[in-house]
Amino acid sequence: MSDLRTQDAASGSSSGSRRRTWAELLAGRVERQLRGPGRGHRLQDSAVHLLRRHLNLDDLLLEVEGPACKTLCLNQLGDPEASANLSSSFIGSALRDQASRLGVPVAVLSSQTVASSIMQICSSNGEPTHRVLLNAEQRKKLSSVLEVAQYLLAHSMFSRFSFCQELREVQNFLLLEAVWHLHVQNIVSLQELLESHADTQAIVAWLFRDLCLLCEQMEVSTQDTDIAQAMLSDFVQLFVLRGFQKSSDPRRNMEPERMAQLAIAVLRRMLIFALEALATGLQDESPVYKAVKCWFGMFCGHTFGRMMSTDCPKRFFSHTLTQVLTHKPVLKVSDAVRLQRDWSFAKTHPLLSSLYRRLFVMLSPEELIGHLEEVLGTHEVNWQHVLSCVSTLVICSPEAQQLVQDWVTRLLARAFESCDLDSMVTAFLVVRQAALEGPSVFPSYADWFQASFGSTRGFHSGSKKTLVFLFKFLSDLVPFEAPRYMQVHILYPPLVPSKYRSLLTDYVTLAKTRLADLKVSVENMGLYEDLSSAKDVTEPHSQAHQDVEKAIAVFEHTGKVPVAVMEASIFRRPYYMSHFLPALLTPRVLPRTPDSRAALIESLRRADKIPPSLYSTYCQACSSAAEKKPENAALGTKTEAICVEPLGLLAAALRELRTTMTDPTQYDVFSAQMAVVSERLSSALGLGEEDGSFEESQVQVNIFSPELEPQDQQVADLLLTSFCQNLIAANGFTPPDRQGPWAAHFVTSLCGRRLLPIVLTRLCQLLRHQGPGLSASHVLGLAALVIHLGECRPAVPEVHVASPAPVKSLPLPEFLSSLLTLRTAEASLFCLKFCTAAISYSLCKSSSQSKDILCSCLSPALMKKTAVRSPRTPVSGGHSRPSLEALVPALCRLAESRPLSVETENFPGTVAGERISLNLQRLVTAGTRNST
Repeated sequence: MSDLRTQDAASGSSSGSRRRTWAELLAGRVERQLRGPGRGHRLQDSAVHLLRRHLNLDDLLLEVEGPACKTLCLNQLGDPEASANLSSSFIGSALRDQASRLGVPVAVLSSQTVASSIMQICSSNGEPTHRVLLNAEQRKKLSSVLEVAQYLLAHSMFSRFSFCQELREVQNFLLLEAVWHLHVQNIVSLQELLESHADTQAIVAWLFRDLCLLCEQMEVSTQDTDIAQAMLSDFVQLFVLRGFQKSSDPRRNMEPERMAQLAIAVLRRMLIFALEALATGLQDESPVYKAVKCWFGMFCGHTFGRMMSTDCPKRFFSHTLTQVLTHKPVLKVSDAVRLQRDWSFAKTHPLLSSLYRRLFVMLSPEELIGHLEEVLGTHEVNWQHVLSCVSTLVICSPEAQQLVQDWVTRLLARAFESCDLDSMVTAFLVVRQAALEGPSVFPSYADWFQASFGSTRGFHSGSKKTLVFLFKFLSDLVPFEAPRYMQVHILYPPLVPSKYRSLLTDYVTLAKTRLADLKVSVENMGLYEDLSSAKDVTEPHSQAHQDVEKAIAVFEHTGKVPVAVMEASIFRRPYYMSHFLPALLTPRVLPRTPDSRAALIESLRRADKIPPSLYSTYCQACSSAAEKKPENAALGTKTEAICVEPLGLLAAALRELRTTMTDPTQYDVFSAQMAVVSERLSSALGLGEEDGSFEESQVQVNIFSPELEPQDQQVADLLLTSFCQNLIAANGFTPPDRQGPWAAHFVTSLCGRRLLPIVLTRLCQLLRHQGPGLSASHVLGLAALVIHLGECRPAVPEVHVASPAPVKSLPLPEFLSSLLTLRTAEASLFCLKFCTAAISYSLCKSSSQSKDILCSCLSPALMKKTAVRSPRTPVSGGHSRPSLEALVPALCRLAESRPLSVETENFPGTVAGERISLNLQRLVTAGTRNST
């Protein structure tokens, strides 16, 4: 090695060059760097960068000379007690002095100081890091720091850019509430903070995580609810405003576009999280359930109230609805046909249906139908979400029924015009889904199918091509659809020209084969089955017992063998012989006085509709039963136990319905709960559906001996009680003329063919036979119900009154009036009270109309009976209108009176456990006094 150095030295000497020292080499390099263009500026930037990244400013300030500077440390800046004697101006002066000593810009130093203080505050609680809210002590410290930051900002001593850079490094450790305070106090906006972060995915993940935590903690923490609500509202408003604002300049720069993408990404991720949570099934009160509930709660007018002047909320709601309808479109059309009956409104998750209803608020029904059309025509959809959305729409929007029908008509026209299978599928799915919600909101599937294809005006009647298209479509549905639909297609077949009859025959054969595979046949269908429902088919033996009970009820009213029974004995003999007669001829202990069942059996025997051998076997079995006298064989009575559970569920649903009366004008809220009531009502009736139990368009009621089965009477009492309770609850918040259509919607649900006879029979019991025993509260509640039932006259059949007198049919208002008799003084006084209450309620409900219009709208029978019982208002020329006009001023004054207190009382002879809360004694008694 020494030899090499010697040789190098010798060679250097021989070349004439002098070897330079290390110090000389360094000095030369520095001189060359300083002489480079702009080198001084770059060197200064490097030094600043070095200070920002590696310098401990807290230790540096402690090393600076001067007592004031020694006092000013970062810990004291974030501590209100330690810095109580330090004004913002003093702190700013000290920071300016230190920046001068260090040779750095004061704005940079101030930004680093404030950022370090905020991070110390966020990490000073020692609690788990999965938090987004500050505690009280942290808020106090943060307020002190932000006050200093506002002073520095006002005096141009604060750099937002540097501050964002500092916070970006520790973003995951920054509490979301601290970011919100920076935003609302204009230290640095959330948009500035987000745009300073280069990694969009990381910032979206951070916001998504913290927003989920915020939603969870909102439902848990009661002390910080207001702050958390304000935080979430502000964040959502910012994201919606930035993500869905309409750009006036298509050449805008990239930064606003990036913010819009970031905002949309956060909102989309939150919605996907909620939808996936709902799909997996949520347990009530679980953290995820609370988070989803809180997030869906943001879709309301309160959140976007300040943004209504813009179109951003509307575009956001439309975008959200599209996301919901197209989320994970994994279900096939066959799955939708098979499963859609499980997607009705009552079976949809309450959180999802609440989201639909909130989205509907911002969009009109016409816009919603148009949006559904657009999405179904341009996207692959999630059929469960689409069909549950349709159910919610027809339930919560009174205009939706006609709009959906028009939409389906357009779909069918398009389908048959070009043999468009997609339009055909959509039309049938939408109709079946809407029909699942009951006849009160949409026609039954059987009625729709018969109206669409049962005449020469049907869509299919254009040509053989359209006929082939229809039957090919129906045949393709057979392996997947419920038996109910195939029964509808068989019993109400499309109208087909005779030369194309083979198309219908082939389909009927295929459908019957499928029904046979399902162990269901058209021949074994019950006599009174409802083909409008898509629910599972009842077993023939179970349906036969229901058919027997209905046939006996019809026989009681008419005294004749029901037409359906006679037709079945001829045209449906397998079912009649194998199921109906065995159910009718069940052995029992015969009563001494023949009852309705015995009378029906005797009528069928005389008409040769019961084989002699079968009748003989029945008589022998009854004789044996009489000899044994089993304990449970009471004379002619049913031994079946009444199911209490469905009634309990119905009562609970009706109680929840009463809570919606705080604002009865909110049609969607009331209708949503009414759909649940209808579901529970079907279960309580024991049939699972509204059935067509009448051969003709009439309702039979025996006014002289009205009787109900115990369970039917319980159902009727629950419904009447609920109506009375809802009426008084609604009147406690808003006058009847501003209550919206809740009462009409409730009464419409009572007009089903299975339920209406029960309600009318119970009204007959109460008004005709127990009227004087009714209290004032009952009088007004039932009077209001009668008014609304009278308004339903066009939609309900006439009432077939069965009595010893000649049978006659009456319109519903006339029947209700006939229940008010004038036979005794006590009955006459009750009639006057009831008529006064009914007319007073009608006047109060329609107070904005003129008296002439009111007189023409009120029930003539009620007006006439009021006039007859009012001595001071004689009837001129046999007309009741003059007497009513004389009563109008007094009745209008009565209509303005309010209930004084709440009492609890029952209907006389009620079997229901519910009690009503009404006290309108003043109204009724005062009405009687003024009228007479």
